[in-house]
Amino acid sequence: MTPYFAEFFGTMLLILLGEGSVAATLLKNSKSENAGWFALVIAWGLAVTIAVYAVGSISGAHLNPAITLALFVSGDFPADQVAGYIIAQFAGAFTGAVLVWLHYLPHWSKTDSASKKLAVFCTSPAIRTVPGNLISEIIGTLVLVLAVLIIGANEFAAGLNPLIVGALIVSIGLSLGGTTGFAINPARDLAPRLAHAILPIPGKGSSDWAYSWIPVVGPIVGGILGAWLFKALFGH
Repeated sequence: MTPYFAEFFGTMLLILLGEGSVAATLLKNSKSENAGWFALVIAWGLAVTIAVYAVGSISGAHLNPAITLALFVSGDFPADQVAGYIIAQFAGAFTGAVLVWLHYLPHWSKTDSASKKLAVFCTSPAIRTVPGNLISEIIGTLVLVLAVLIIGANEFAAGLNPLIVGALIVSIGLSLGGTTGFAINPARDLAPRLAHAILPIPGKGSSDWAYSWIPVVGPIVGGILGAWLFKALFGH
């Protein structure tokens, strides 16, 4: 498995399990309908853990363009691999979203709410305000990248790092996710949003492209700031 395919596969797995949990919670007649925010956050944390276990030893398990760009800007990732990683991440996220659509195929027509169908694929703010939403995504991704780098700088028992990263996602979701749904990953939001726009989902409504730039720009800025802060604080 090449690093590029690993990024594709890991991101696909992340989206399949993460957005699958959103579909399970929101779509009509699912056995776990109305499971709630806590269940979603735990599911996303486990999805990240499993994806990192799957491909971490091959590609480093970035699974997120914000992480790839942050490492590149900080001088810790080669320029000639950036485009390949990001393309693989977006392709994996798109494929994962299509698999979620396919898995829950009978439930789309049973669900009346267009907003719930969109929420399976991408994020939206609890209170729509450009400055506030952008700041939330910046802070959430700054914490993500800073903490991931801190985790990487520490020594844990063999194989424990992915569990710690998964716990980090749960922490961010519970503490900072209530404002925008904590995209903290451009591929996680934009590629599935495109899938929502393309797929034949009955009564799906708008893909909310007016908001779509915030879960892209916010995480990129936040990731770069997180990498810079790590170097400033710890000198790595």
